[in-house]
Amino acid sequence: MIYLLITLVDSEYHSLFKSIAIFLISFFSNTFSAISGGGAGLLQLPALILSGVPYYQALASHKLATVALGIGGSLRNYKSLRNDICVAWQILIFGLPGVIYGTSIVEYISEKYLYLFLGLISILLAFYSFFKSDLGLISNDTKLNLIKKIRFLIFIFLIGFLNGSISSGTGLLVTILLIKTFDMDFLRAISLTFFTVGIFWNFIGAIYLSKIGTVPPNILIILIVGSFTGGYLGAHLSKIKGNIIIKKFFTSVCLLVGISLFVKSIRSFL
Repeated sequence: MIYLLITLVDSEYHSLFKSIAIFLISFFSNTFSAISGGGAGLLQLPALILSGVPYYQALASHKLATVALGIGGSLRNYKSLRNDICVAWQILIFGLPGVIYGTSIVEYISEKYLYLFLGLISILLAFYSFFKSDLGLISNDTKLNLIKKIRFLIFIFLIGFLNGSISSGTGLLVTILLIKTFDMDFLRAISLTFFTVGIFWNFIGAIYLSKIGTVPPNILIILIVGSFTGGYLGAHLSKIKGNIIIKKFFTSVCLLVGISLFVKSIRSFL
């Protein structure tokens, strides 16, 4: 009897400690993600897997939680979205089919090749952002010709596919694509990324992934609270600090995400 009581108490303390740890990881990773424009999966997704949640359930939980991140970030920066509704529709119309396709075949593709590809892309983005000093610091309204518009829509579909299959780092890709294509600044591009990718892409992806397995409700609630509060705080800090700080966070998170995915890919080949 005493042994059972001690075991029960230890189990409750362990559960409480794990819940607090998951909340803190979710809060801080989503705060940094809201400032940099992506990368919440760098800490949040591995933390779920290490806590014993199967990969597909962890990915679905992560996506549902980042919907809260997108809502938190969008609420703080909703005024930045008014002039970019047309671009938002393009991201949704051409990106969502990619997300659905990515989630539908995630069980049948080798993750290690996607990790390697996305890891290398993220590292290159970090160096590109670092060496291009004026990137994303000034916002202009750029009109696209037909060729550039088609290229943008193809890239959006491909990033949507990556979002549906591996998730990590795809928000960073959309952010940099918006900056390069439409000559946006970081704050404007990140606001649009959170509204489209954070809310709609991740919600649809989570719905399709949840069909593979049930999402643990206790962990999901903790993640949603951590993601929403972290997203709101990060969006608030980014608006106060401006594009220079956002760019530094973007570059750092790109490098960390890239190295993390690259190492994960290399380990899977061994």
